[in-house]
Amino acid sequence: MSAQLTETSRVETAASSAPERRVNPFVRAGLLLLALLVVLALPWYIYPPVAMDILAWGLFAISVDLLLGFTGLLSFGHAAFWGMSAYVTGIIATRAGVPFPVAILGGAAAAMILAVPTGYLAVRRTGIYFAMVTLAFAQMLYFIANQASDLTGGENGLQGIPKSFFGIELVETDAFYFYYAGLPIILLGAFIAWRTVSSPFGRVLLAIRDNPARARALGYDVERYKIMVFVISSGIAGLAGGVFSVSHGFASLQELAWQTSGKVVLITVLGGIGTLWGGPLGAAVVVLLEDQLASSGFDGIGIITGAIFVLIVLLFRKGIWGTVSDLVTRVRGRAATDAQGKHDA
Repeated sequence: MSAQLTETSRVETAASSAPERRVNPFVRAGLLLLALLVVLALPWYIYPPVAMDILAWGLFAISVDLLLGFTGLLSFGHAAFWGMSAYVTGIIATRAGVPFPVAILGGAAAAMILAVPTGYLAVRRTGIYFAMVTLAFAQMLYFIANQASDLTGGENGLQGIPKSFFGIELVETDAFYFYYAGLPIILLGAFIAWRTVSSPFGRVLLAIRDNPARARALGYDVERYKIMVFVISSGIAGLAGGVFSVSHGFASLQELAWQTSGKVVLITVLGGIGTLWGGPLGAAVVVLLEDQLASSGFDGIGIITGAIFVLIVLLFRKGIWGTVSDLVTRVRGRAATDAQGKHDA
């Protein structure tokens, strides 16, 4: 009987999940192909380091969305895992001399290890208290990184991170080639996120997000599921942070700052919560806007970007991707209703 109730809960949860789950499989395949083509063509139309920033921030936003959009947990200290991986990746790459993909995987593993005690303490709180616990951990790590200057470089940061790719040294002038060398790592992180939310595990996360008490009554260990997704999310954030640090050639305290956590939450909300597609879209808007304003030499970048973000949030209540998806769904529903009316007539 318990197994039957569990399966019923999973079916009901899947039926009430995010809009993209109801998309026609052929449409979804077309969207994936289009996204892959855009990603492959991006450095041909955008300065390659900026294109890589878009991908790194997009994957970082996807990791946050795993918690916020699919589990209902707002982490305001996710910079801890992005920054932890950035530093560990840099230390491994500079001191061990291994290829940068290996160093990035090491940084992601360090982020996941850090996430275990952080998640264990944080998931026992909900709402703003969960956010504050994660923020406190991030600030503690910021202080430790600043004090351990012999290892991290302190306020000067960890500089000179090499781009060694299995015997090939990709210098700063090889940013175009580094983009394609680092792209598989970004795609790996995105695939892990997609596989997580598309599995039975992901449907349990949605049940926990919508009704934790009911999920617990059906026999699910809610805290254990939250810790597991927290660790997965931190690992994906670690992949993004490692790619970001290698791309720029340094890791700084800014990667651990609370502003970084706030920025990625903004990107996630801007693109659309609970969509996965929204993260990269929001990252593209934010990174390109900041790059254009910085290139123009305008000093008040924060004022302009803040005003534009407020305007976008007011116009797109569900984020850019969520609003567009709802609009397409309404148009298709209206067209189907009109066609049915003509058929009945």
